[in-house]
Amino acid sequence: MELNVLNIEGKETGRKINLTEDIFGIEPNDHAIYLDVRQYMANQRQGTHKSKERAEVSGTTKKLKRQKGTGTARMGSAKSPVFRGGGRVFGPRPRNYSFKLNKKLKSLARLSALSYKAKDNAILVVEDFKFDKPKTKDLLGITTNLNLLNKKSLFVVAEQNNNVYLSSRNLKGINVIKASDLNTYSILDAKNLVLFESAVKVLEERYNQNQ
Repeated sequence: MELNVLNIEGKETGRKINLTEDIFGIEPNDHAIYLDVRQYMANQRQGTHKSKERAEVSGTTKKLKRQKGTGTARMGSAKSPVFRGGGRVFGPRPRNYSFKLNKKLKSLARLSALSYKAKDNAILVVEDFKFDKPKTKDLLGITTNLNLLNKKSLFVVAEQNNNVYLSSRNLKGINVIKASDLNTYSILDAKNLVLFESAVKVLEERYNQNQ
């Protein structure tokens, strides 16, 4: 699959780049995508939820009434779950939601997500650019030139680019990520994928080694 390399003005540079079929043209595996996204979402959960059970709430342990002869059920403690202010029955406890996935499966999921983007013609390749200092207005201008305004887009850079990253933080729907940190959820969450020219080489080197 060949794509034109665009400049920051959104115009063609005259260069073309070939997206290898082994990365951007495989038969997508939906179940691998499902598992990888599920793991990503699970890892975002803090798991710090907690409610007090009857042994943990404060209250008297004195019998509320005499246990026999009342014609009703016994009431052993004000901390019973049946009373207002009592403990909760089988309430949530802190836990770890993360689970393990094989590296090959996660790699397959990312390649499947990239292939879906390629099929939808939702990938742009731009020549590398840098900012001397963080400037939201400059990145907004580039986004406008690429016809990505008001479209959720993910910029994939080859290496850490702090000024570009900081420029994106105040732009709604614009995210910047390193090619080495690319994950299935981020790919699918974006409407468009904007690859830096050097980032394509990083992706090829990384995923060709995994195969």
